[in-house]
Amino acid sequence: MFIDIPSDIIHIRKVSSDILSSLSSRGVAEDKLFDIRLCAEEAVRNAIVHGNQGNKRLRVKVACWVDGDKVFIEIEDEGEGYDPKSVPDPRGDNGIMKESGRGMFLIRKLMDKVDFNEKGNKIRMEKKLWP
Repeated sequence: MFIDIPSDIIHIRKVSSDILSSLSSRGVAEDKLFDIRLCAEEAVRNAIVHGNQGNKRLRVKVACWVDGDKVFIEIEDEGEGYDPKSVPDPRGDNGIMKESGRGMFLIRKLMDKVDFNEKGNKIRMEKKLWP
């Protein structure tokens, strides 16, 4: 499945709903579907807000597919990219008190594998669907 959206947060839920719809007939457990929805929404939000700086003329591209017992989700923005290692751990240095900054932490904890392209404007997430 491929989805191409403008950088507008009103499209976030549509993307996650389309991804979950594609998985619903596969017998995936509710807890895994929750993790996938949360991570997809966080990654799309990051692409819109941070990657494309909310510029509605820029696009966010989403690809999702199942291969064997895993789902793969790629989300790419048209922004300049960033160094994913530069995102601080929200558990330290007053991070708990901040209103944002937990998205990447959650994605890394809930998905089985998370990678970025060299530019830092494309995330690839992987999650095993069945035990």
